Amino acid sequence: MTSLIDVIFLLLLFFMLSSTFTRFSEVEFAVGRSGGTASAERPVFVSLATVSLRLNGAETALDRLPSALAAHRTGDTPLGVLVSTGTDVTAQRLTDLLVALRAIPHITVTVLEAT
Repeated sequence: MTSLIDVIFLLLLFFMLSSTFTRFSEVEFAVGRSGGTASAERPVFVSLATVSLRLNGAETALDRLPSALAAHRTGDTPLGVLVSTGTDVTAQRLTDLLVALRAIPHITVTVLEAT
């Protein structure tokens, strides 16, 4: 006769080995550095609020962000994007913005810390 703990252990082992672990999308951040060389292009400022998104002070929509950022490019160097969030912005809204920015090539995203 098998003890109950052995049965529980075998069930646990079975479910651990038969389950699949998916890797969720990762959002990358730019690391702040001191003493780096300045880029020739000026960074753009994105202000994220609960219901609005502003690019250098102009209201824009999330789906029009790639074309709006393309207007600020002058060369082949990566475009710097500074993201500032309001105090009431949810983590999901920030993640949606970062995923949209990640799809745009040749940009570096820096999220500013709220003070």
